[in-house]
Amino acid sequence: MKEQLAKIRSEALAAFGQAQSAAELDSLRVQYLGKKGELTAVLKMMGKLSAEERPAMGQLANEVRSALEAAIEAASGKLEAQALEQRLKDEAVDVTIPGREVKLGHKHPMYLALDEIKDIFIGMGFTVLDGPEVELAEYNFDKLNAEEGHPSRDWSDTFYFDEDSRVMLRSQTSPMQVRAMETMELPIRIIAPGRVYRKDEVDATHSPMFHQIEGLVVDKGVTMADLKGTLNAVIKKIYGPASVTRFRPHHFPFTEPSCEVDIQCHKCGGKGCPTCKGEGWIEVLGAGMVHPKVLRNCGIDPDEYSGFAFGMGLERFAMGHFKISDLRLIFENDERFLQQF
Repeated sequence: MKEQLAKIRSEALAAFGQAQSAAELDSLRVQYLGKKGELTAVLKMMGKLSAEERPAMGQLANEVRSALEAAIEAASGKLEAQALEQRLKDEAVDVTIPGREVKLGHKHPMYLALDEIKDIFIGMGFTVLDGPEVELAEYNFDKLNAEEGHPSRDWSDTFYFDEDSRVMLRSQTSPMQVRAMETMELPIRIIAPGRVYRKDEVDATHSPMFHQIEGLVVDKGVTMADLKGTLNAVIKKIYGPASVTRFRPHHFPFTEPSCEVDIQCHKCGGKGCPTCKGEGWIEVLGAGMVHPKVLRNCGIDPDEYSGFAFGMGLERFAMGHFKISDLRLIFENDERFLQQF
């Protein structure tokens, strides 16, 4: 048995020293020290020894086990060090190699146009307001003099959340005009940009979700001339001094008198093309003098104060500003299109 133990020790130590991987080392551990290993098999033969031989053989067997376990630990540490060294070599970074260019994004063309419009109005003394997209019909319609039965309140035009048609996705940012008149001190000069929702079919100039900028001025002595001068100044600031505008009579329940404002088509110069549907003009906003009833609904005396309001489609301004021929390009997130800006 002494010779067997010596042989196991010699072979095992040699095998442990030559192991090339942690898996191979573990396999050798099982081979020599496992439940069915070679050393265990020799130890099972201890029962055949005489009482005088057992203590010496037991001590020798424990020495062999300790030697093998120490050798396994040493070999394992060596393999781990080798693996770490190899990993550092494999994952080494050559700092002399030119780095990859980091591409920075930029603002969407629509928000570039919005920033320009904000700067223009802030320069004219306006305050920018933000408000909820889920709105009450009381603010979206009732207080704006759009009573029950108005076409814009129909389910075919507006996204409602309840059967009573009282909670909705706002169809305009005009509710912020009401909230401003109810909470702000006079005089008021505000714009309210944001997303709005209507049941429009998607085409070159329409989308069921789009962005609108509502504006409101309330003060003493405000006239239609102030409205026209303000809007002309804004349009010429955006499109240049040669821009051509057209004011057409219209009807809105919350303004009286009312008008729609067109700009000459940037694509065809007024000759007619698919972008302007052959008309030569593109409608960009509706406007008018704030209806006296709306002022009263918000606690303002129309005999003392007057005002004007307007609402413009941000996408259409972006289309004209950047000469974009189809509104759908703004929402498709095609990098070939967006990288141009």
